Amino acid sequence: MAASPSTARAINDRLALRLLQQEGPLTAGQLKTMTGLSRPSVADLVERLQGSGLVHVVGETGDRRRGPNARVYGIVADRAHLAALDVRTHSVSVVVADLLGATLAEATLPIGSDTASEPAVEQAAALLERTAREAGAVRLHSVGIGAPGLVDPVSGELRETSGLPAWHRLLVTALHERLPATVLVENETNLAALAEQRLGAAQGQDTFVLLWLGHGVGAAVMLDGRLRRGASGGAGEIGFLPVPGTSQLPSALACDGGFHSLAGAAAVCELGERHGLTPEPGPREVPAAAYVRAALAAGEKGEPFLVTLAERLAVGAAAVSAVLDPGRVVLAGEIGHAGGAALATRVEERLAAMTPLRTEVRAGTLGGAAVLRGALLTARDAAQDELFAPGAETR
Repeated sequence: MAASPSTARAINDRLALRLLQQEGPLTAGQLKTMTGLSRPSVADLVERLQGSGLVHVVGETGDRRRGPNARVYGIVADRAHLAALDVRTHSVSVVVADLLGATLAEATLPIGSDTASEPAVEQAAALLERTAREAGAVRLHSVGIGAPGLVDPVSGELRETSGLPAWHRLLVTALHERLPATVLVENETNLAALAEQRLGAAQGQDTFVLLWLGHGVGAAVMLDGRLRRGASGGAGEIGFLPVPGTSQLPSALACDGGFHSLAGAAAVCELGERHGLTPEPGPREVPAAAYVRAALAAGEKGEPFLVTLAERLAVGAAAVSAVLDPGRVVLAGEIGHAGGAALATRVEERLAAMTPLRTEVRAGTLGGAAVLRGALLTARDAAQDELFAPGAETR
């Protein structure tokens, strides 16, 4: 059945907006070439999008012949303001951006382990509000939040998890109540995978697994272009994976004895100390990442540490490979970023000896910033889905 004229116009408008978002400012002639639409159709859609306040003229091409085709059109970036939060056990980081994702303001605040839940929530919420004011954002349209723990795949709510601060869940609830904005929460590792797929080591990959190696360990599963969260939101809780080389099995309450005992930050630090490495941690850096950098800088002296760490990581990667056959594993987080290609290559070599399934191993390129970048992408997608939707200009 042929689309009605109004539906066809809406589809064309949305296509043009996506092209402007992905490719940057374009002329009407470029839009005509990319969309395949006629010149009159492009002229009509540009007029509609300008009238809706989504598109404006940002310059001219410099052609001698003046006219509509010489004008360069771009999305009105301040049509909506976005925010992203990376909520960690002892800190919260915030970034505020425009509709195109350009950073306008950012801040980080440590939150001590002895801080009660209510003050912690107030400090985090106040940080977001203050950063938004500094960015000139009168009203936030969408807010993406990355946090450790399980996110219910049905309700979208952060579930109560033992071992994690209670203020994380309370913060999400408080922001829903305080902000006239769409508030979205997602597991931090899943957001890191989204960021690495769009901007980093997994670009062009519809299927891959990301191993998050930071204070703790986790995994994100991307299959056929979709994040897979599992029945309860627990897909990727690889820290609980029982592995050889540990003294016990993990339990429902603790991942001691699981993969976490081999690859978590404490285990990596202990391994570094055992090999006599002397790290020089950077500001706010995970100490385990400093041990990895020290091993790489130490040359032959650091090789035993890197070999052992690669063997440990290959155990987790082999389990993932055997079940999912992802084709690529990304070593993300501060530790994966610090190890870079050198650590990834060593893991891939050991993985090849453990499984017949060909699996590439790549180092994440975004480091600890991946969660915040993924949260911002989530907020941006939500805003654009609403604002670019048919009839959005009337809302």
